[in-house]
Amino acid sequence: MKKLGLLLACILLLGLMGCGPSAEPVDIQSADDLAGKTIGVQLGTTGDIYASDIEGANVQQFSKALDATLALKDGKIDAVLIDMEVAQNLVASTDGLKILSGEFFEPEDYAVAVKKGNTELLGLINTVLAEIKADGTYDRLIEGFIETPESERDEYISGDQVGTEGTLIMGTNAEFPPFEYMIGNDQIVGFDIEIAKLIAKKVNMTLEVQHMEFDALIAAVASGKVDMVLAGMTVLPDRLENADFSDTYFTSNQVIIVVDK
Repeated sequence: MKKLGLLLACILLLGLMGCGPSAEPVDIQSADDLAGKTIGVQLGTTGDIYASDIEGANVQQFSKALDATLALKDGKIDAVLIDMEVAQNLVASTDGLKILSGEFFEPEDYAVAVKKGNTELLGLINTVLAEIKADGTYDRLIEGFIETPESERDEYISGDQVGTEGTLIMGTNAEFPPFEYMIGNDQIVGFDIEIAKLIAKKVNMTLEVQHMEFDALIAAVASGKVDMVLAGMTVLPDRLENADFSDTYFTSNQVIIVVDK
């Protein structure tokens, strides 16, 4: 019986070892090297979708992008697949990680999601996007949030948008710096937040930002729980079935984060 118990324990241990990252240090130089590896992604994101299509990959989903990078640093996963600008922020704040050089995935367009058929709000959003691109405001936001380190962004973060013509509710997932993230205990800031403030300001409305899980955002806008979604969200066919999207306001691409050996 003791021998049988020992044998079962060994089998269980081997099974657990097979569920984690590679036993030996992995050498990942390109997207092709991700086959069969343990990949961390933020739940519901484009990275999650891409990783699910990689042959033999063990995809580990995290509600926060930061948690994925911490798991990578701790050796629990082999790589993280996420948007370039988010990766740059995470690597800058987490020692021992790097972004692989090279373009391994197709560019992806971010847009604002609204409830299907809400042409009035969609028209307002597209008007504001065109105006801020024409008057230099957009370039300043790029400078302030995409090109500037998080520790130096204070001057680019504006105050609350308060109006007298009702409330415009924005849904987001505030775990996606520099587009949306939290400072202090509950203040949500970022590139997308500033754009949302400008949309609300155009019609003298108060902006209310609601933080929720990323994979719940489309359902929230489709049901009317929120008026619009700005969340570094890529326009994808399945999302177009449930929401309408504005003109593109940013173009990014997926990158691979690995341990810097």
